[in-house]
Amino acid sequence: MQPRVGLFVTCLVDLMRPSVGFAAARLIEQAGCTVVVPHGQTCCGQPAYNAGDRKSARELARQTILAFAGCDFVVAPSGSCAAMLRLHYPALFKGQSDAEFEAKAFAERVHELTDFLANVRGQTASDARFEGRVVHHDACAGLRELGIKSAPRRLLSSVAGVELVEAPETTACCGFGGLFSVKYPEVSTAIADRRIADLTSTAPDLVTAGDLGCLMHLAGRLRRTGNPLPCRHIAEVLAGELAEPPIAGSAGETAP
Repeated sequence: MQPRVGLFVTCLVDLMRPSVGFAAARLIEQAGCTVVVPHGQTCCGQPAYNAGDRKSARELARQTILAFAGCDFVVAPSGSCAAMLRLHYPALFKGQSDAEFEAKAFAERVHELTDFLANVRGQTASDARFEGRVVHHDACAGLRELGIKSAPRRLLSSVAGVELVEAPETTACCGFGGLFSVKYPEVSTAIADRRIADLTSTAPDLVTAGDLGCLMHLAGRLRRTGNPLPCRHIAEVLAGELAEPPIAGSAGETAP
């Protein structure tokens, strides 16, 4: 019997880049799973959590846990949201007996997309193709909180035509940080410029990442400085879903 996987779409994917959600669903299905997208899901609660509003974060957590009841796994195309679900939900209910137990049981079923594909389902091959040099940016939450680093690289290396290159600073932040980029725009922009200089030193044809927030931040800065280097979510590349323009690209722009 195929595992029943609940796709946690994430707010940014839902509102800004639905193609990432469709690509993620296709990849999970290719890994031999049944995909469901519960209608009751909304935000993971991370903005409220990071702002110190634990009450709102708990309410959103309860709603999310209920929405994904009956799923064998919960998969998110975002290390940031996956870390919130997996690590911070149990902390929100610490000491609340039944609620804490339920949150821990839920958290154990949560995975970031590339980790799920590579380490849970053992995916080692792809039928996608991309001709060019690809540099992957590691989002902070996925890297530091969930320890995700090798999985996306193994998956990208399986894509025909991809030459995977590595930036010198493999653990550098993009500068987004959610509310950080709004509260400290000058610092955020300076960090983005440093990260872009690091990524472009490899002369890539494409930048990938597993978090849409990072990609929107980097892609937006690239476009504002006149750099045409395209950015895409790793799910789009792995699924061969390249019909949409690159992030921050213009309508009709499909390459690469």
